[in-house]
Amino acid sequence: MSRTTKIWNISLPPNLAKEAEGIAKKEARTKSELVREALRQYLWASKMKDLQAYGQVKSENRKIEEKDIESLVDEIRE
Repeated sequence: MSRTTKIWNISLPPNLAKEAEGIAKKEARTKSELVREALRQYLWASKMKDLQAYGQVKSENRKIEEKDIESLVDEIRE
């Protein structure tokens, strides 16, 4: 039977490890759950940053200014 997870070994500075262990205990979570959630949030934020950069390039190419966005969205929704 194959595993449905991958095991990672990571190293943390002692102060970060202690703080993370305290949060995990306070929230009744495992350290693995805490790291998984932190990684999910990091990946989501990274994707949002990429999406914002994409939108910035597209708006600059089309000469769209921030003040134009609401009316453009309204046009598309009609």
